[in-house]
Amino acid sequence: MNDSLQTQYGYANVGLAADRQRVLRNTYWLLALSLVPTVLGAWIGVATGVFRMMSPGMSALVFFIGAFGLMFVIERTKESAAGVAALLGFTFFMGLMLSRLIGFVLGFKNGTSLVMTAFGGTAAVFFTMASLSTIIKRDLSSMGKFLVVGAVILMIAGIANIFLQSSAMMLTMLVMSLGIFSAFMLYDIKRVVDGGETNYISATLNIYLDLYNVFQSLLSLLGIFGGDRD
Repeated sequence: MNDSLQTQYGYANVGLAADRQRVLRNTYWLLALSLVPTVLGAWIGVATGVFRMMSPGMSALVFFIGAFGLMFVIERTKESAAGVAALLGFTFFMGLMLSRLIGFVLGFKNGTSLVMTAFGGTAAVFFTMASLSTIIKRDLSSMGKFLVVGAVILMIAGIANIFLQSSAMMLTMLVMSLGIFSAFMLYDIKRVVDGGETNYISATLNIYLDLYNVFQSLLSLLGIFGGDRD
């Protein structure tokens, strides 16, 4: 009887591990695919200058309405193929919203180099966090509430700085954002590895947002400290 139970338990563990690997594999594939509409959206945004003339307040309003609206659609459709289409639509929109920053940085003499450095730095953060997620054995679920609080503080500070226009606050926010969303990346990948997130569309959305914020923060900091106007 004991042998039978152990065998069944072993099969259950193997099946559970296979399910987690499938979710993780699908997440990584969809994450890679999501970069295509992001790049396309950024290219169209830079080429047309559609967001260049917007005020910071209007740009923020468009971002919040568009991003949260599309994320709501993704969560409602995540159990079907429509969720993939919604996610790709969301990443296209996020690429459009990123075009203002990219266009600004490309205005520097070394702008292309800065963009590629930010991309490489973001990739390095991702591979580091993905590796750590498989090495660290302890449960990181307790990190979630602290990271959410940090993200909310950042969002409130960002809205406040639209009116304050403080350079010191902006720099502080960028450094905090880089740290918080790098940690969020580890947390979100670890949730998939540990089986806490079983839907690959939701997992992709979470990790994509981490990557997006790390890239945006890194590119902004590189533009501020490394931009060459001469």
